[in-house]
Order: sequence, then structure tokens, then C-alpha cells
Amino acid sequence: MRHYASSNNGFVELSDGSASEGWINVECPSRDDLKHLTETLGVPANFINYVGDVDERPRVDREDDWTITILRIPARSVEQDVPYLTVPIGVICRRDLIITLCFRPNEVIDYFIDYTRQRGIAISNRPDFILHLIYSASFWYLKYLQKINRDVTAAEHDMARTVRNEELLRLMRLQKTLVYFNTSLQGNEIMLDHLQRLYEGEYDTDLLEDVEIELKQAVNTVSIYTEILESTMDALGSVISNNVNAVMKRMTAMSIILMVPTLIASFYGMNVDISLSSTPYAFFIIIGISALLTLVVLLWLRHIKWF
Repeated sequence: MRHYASSNNGFVELSDGSASEGWINVECPSRDDLKHLTETLGVPANFINYVGDVDERPRVDREDDWTITILRIPARSVEQDVPYLTVPIGVICRRDLIITLCFRPNEVIDYFIDYTRQRGIAISNRPDFILHLIYSASFWYLKYLQKINRDVTAAEHDMARTVRNEELLRLMRLQKTLVYFNTSLQGNEIMLDHLQRLYEGEYDTDLLEDVEIELKQAVNTVSIYTEILESTMDALGSVISNNVNAVMKRMTAMSIILMVPTLIASFYGMNVDISLSSTPYAFFIIIGISALLTLVVLLWLRHIKWF
């Protein structure tokens, strides 16, 4: 739990985390943090439960004099299922106090703080705070999307050399991440429209335009990368199918080539009187005939381009 105050040099961290004004950021809260929020600051327990739900959608809710705005922000995944995912973050407000609560570690808040310090931005009201937070989240959506694009490109290069299940599974995980991103960005877009009506006239219009541009760029980028990934998956499926066909073709050709000496050996292996049985060089004659016919079959298969 960290307490910040807004200044002309961006957010400044304070030593006191129990103040009733300013901004308190709570990331991966402990039991003591949750107890402080509910008992000392009086945050409704329902709000904490909302943020704790990993499937919570972006929305605004009120209880008494508290208001919560829930957004979806990107974060690195600690699981092997997907490289990135989206998590809910709650902006809980009461009068001059703003609390951000997130149950997963993320890079959005640190970027948000550094951005205000580098630009010397003083955030004076609640809607501008939320808009800046959406802007920072959109920036990290784009940053993670760039990494996803590089992973797709690397998978395409690996696919050109060899096709294994690992490449296919990696692309499937990336595709799953893009679905998460697309759903969350659409939810944030709807939330942005709702915030415009909720805080009409209270926000910075220039900031709103920047947020809309950044958010739309993230949405368009997700759409483009999704199409690229789908085409790559289709190409990968075609390559796998072609490789399987090539392997089966070679195995069939090998079976045809081996069938000739096997057939001759089967005839001369019968327990009956056959020609050449009294010839001293019968074994070598049979081997020679088998090798000659095998060579003929091999040349024929090469002629029809089976090799």
C-alpha cells in the first residue's frame, strides 16, 4: 500500500498511508491491507470482492458515498497457459480520496506514475485520473501487442525450418491472449463512453481525445494481429498437412521399392522344385535380378517425381 499526492512534478509518494485524501495504490493486497481498507477507510467489502473477481467486466457502481470504476488492464501471466492476460483494476473514490486496487502485479501503475513525473502533470480531479489510467493501460496493451507480433514472426521462422507441436501450441496461446485483449479493450471503450456522460464537463477534452486515439489504436492493432495470427495458423495447418503427405508419399515409395525383392524372395523361398535350383550361382543370379528390378522401379519413381 502506497500513498501519493499530486503535484506539479507528478505524483509524489508520501510516508503516511492512512490519510483520507490523495491517492492510495494497493497492489496484491495482504490481509492487513484489506483490513485497513474496509475497517479504517470504510471501503465497502463488495467493492473489494468485485475487483477480486478475475472475470469482472468494466463498469461503474456506487454504494453510499463511495464510487468504484472497474477497468481491465494488461498484465504478464505467471501461468503457462497464456503469456499475457487482462485483470480488473478498481478505482475507488470518495470525495478527495482515490484508491486503486488490483490483485495482480502489473506494469501499468508504475508507468502511470512515471508518465506524470516526466511530463510534470498535476491531476486535480477524478475523471482526469481515470482517463490517464486508461491511457497508460492502452500504452501497455500496444507494448504487449508488439511483443506478441514478434513472437508470431519468430514462430513463422521456426515453422519454415521445422513444424512441431510446440509452434502450434505457442500460436494457440498467443491467439488466446488476443481474445482476452480484444474483449477487455472493447469493455474499456464502452466504459470510456459511459465516463463521458457521467463526468460531462469535468474532464480535460484534449486528454479525452488522446485517450480515444490510443484506445482505438490498440483495438485496431488487436484486430490486425488477430487476422495475421489466423492466417499464420491456417498456413501452419497447411504446412503440417503437406509434411504428413510428403512423409506418407516417401513411405509408400519405399514400400513399393522393397516389395520387388520381397516378392522374388518369396517365390524362391517356396518349398517346391523351382528353376535354377541346381545352378551353383543361383543365389547371386536371384540377388542380381532383384537388384535390377529394384533399380528399375526406383528410376521409374524418380521419373514420376515421387522423390
